Amino acid sequence: FVFYSPNILGHADNYIEADPLVTPAHIVPEWYLLPFYAILRSVPDKLLGVVAMLSAILILAALPWLDTSKIRSAVFRPLYKQFYWILVIDVLILGYVGAMPAEGLYLLIARPNHVFLFLLEFFSISKASEYETLIKLFLTTNLIFSIKFNSLLSI
Repeated sequence: FVFYSPNILGHADNYIEADPLVTPAHIVPEWYLLPFYAILRSVPDKLLGVVAMLSAILILAALPWLDTSKIRSAVFRPLYKQFYWILVIDVLILGYVGAMPAEGLYLLIARPNHVFLFLLEFFSISKASEYETLIKLFLTTNLIFSIKFNSLLSI
């Protein structure tokens, strides 16, 4: 639907004719930049906000190299799939908060969510293959133990 009506996701304030004498009260970027805008606004220091925003982009770009699993499909990786959907929900929350004014409840929602985004991107998704390997090893040893135990009981 974006190809047929590209302005459907635009904010209404972006279509007001510009007046050089009046600064708008609330400036909103395009929809695909809203999560990064929320990260930028949730950090009190300007420089640290820019660093946090750029590091969120760079961690997303580095995720293919951080993932050490031999299996690339999320179909066979249930833990990775859960982390992925939690990441999607967190980005949607940050996108909603980025479209709202940076005050009150929206700021209180944005701060822990951007920290959670970094933890989820860096530790959970990149380390999901290690967790899945440990779970697979645990399940395999339990299966072998149960087969041996059942064979001993049948004798």
